[in-house]
Amino acid sequence: MTEAADHGRVRDLLARAVAAGWFPGAVAEWWRAGANVSRCAEGQAEVVNPARDVTAETWFDLASLTKPLVTTTLSLLAFRESSLAPNTRVGEVLSETARSPVGEIEIHHLLTHTSGLPAWLPFYCLAEGRRTKLPQVLRQIELQSRPGQRVVYSCVGFIILGLMLEEVFASDLDRLFYNRVLVPTGLESELGFNPDPAVRSLAGGAARPLAEERLVLDLGLDPKWIPAFTKGLPDDGNARFLGGVAGNAGLFGTARGVRRLTAEYCGGGTNLLSSEEVGPAVTSQTRGLEQERGWGWQSATSRGCSAGNSLPSTAFGHTGFTGVSVWAEPTAGGIWGLLTNRNHPGQRGIDLHPVRRRFHVLATGPSASSCRHADIAEGLTTS
Repeated sequence: MTEAADHGRVRDLLARAVAAGWFPGAVAEWWRAGANVSRCAEGQAEVVNPARDVTAETWFDLASLTKPLVTTTLSLLAFRESSLAPNTRVGEVLSETARSPVGEIEIHHLLTHTSGLPAWLPFYCLAEGRRTKLPQVLRQIELQSRPGQRVVYSCVGFIILGLMLEEVFASDLDRLFYNRVLVPTGLESELGFNPDPAVRSLAGGAARPLAEERLVLDLGLDPKWIPAFTKGLPDDGNARFLGGVAGNAGLFGTARGVRRLTAEYCGGGTNLLSSEEVGPAVTSQTRGLEQERGWGWQSATSRGCSAGNSLPSTAFGHTGFTGVSVWAEPTAGGIWGLLTNRNHPGQRGIDLHPVRRRFHVLATGPSASSCRHADIAEGLTTS
């Protein structure tokens, strides 16, 4: 399959997905060794006030891509400088958690989602909208399993890790990310927190936090504490509660920015990170458990993940609730990013894995011929 052919088929896939109502708009950007960077944009960034088409310059709410791109990257820099170590305990940095179950968790447990922490908690409810009550809330969290015993994907763990990074670097996470990652990589105009809608062209978000309202009510809590939406703030309520900046969510950016920062984990970036530093991040540290996860990143060997069968077993990646994903393969060389505004204007409960897997099939070029037939046929088909 030629570059022109796979570009056309990806464009057709996105156009069909938009027409089917999977998302209003999308930007895909991909690269593989020996080929040029390919990119296509389809659909609308916003459907009202007024409607706007997506472009390569559209900034998307990157949701949980914040975890590997921001929090893992800054953790690796902290390890390099010995500000933190993989076996540093939470209580050694966040003194308010000392002598509590949370305080005994080690950083490598947070990075691999093996901390035993709950998957999600509405900190804004538990703290009754007051940031000053957060230390008390952290002390009272009960673990659901012993650290290292299970993989349970946890936003809570990465929120805590973000707070630890702010403490050891004595800086807000957004400023830390800007100075230590964006400036050295030249990505200041591609990624960031709290983007100014007057400066950046933003993809539309949800009009109402329906998913969080349901979760909060299921816990018997009052949804009145859910922070209000404002354009330029993330879909994630905990990130909004923390000023739009958290270790689990809050990052915005372009497909180009996502690809270029992910390249730092493949030896194809600016050498911000060494191959030795990224090794534990991009290879499974949880073999034999429920999911295959490295430090922040998920392995393509995880059962049911969005990589599909067209990407090699050495690939790593991540997804986000707003409808975003990126996968990379460091050995042969390749990066596949797909950003959508799935939650605009209403939060769709659509599983995008079939579209993501089909995108990977079409964008891997000649290697797609080695995929299992079932994977090629899955999801939206293209002629």
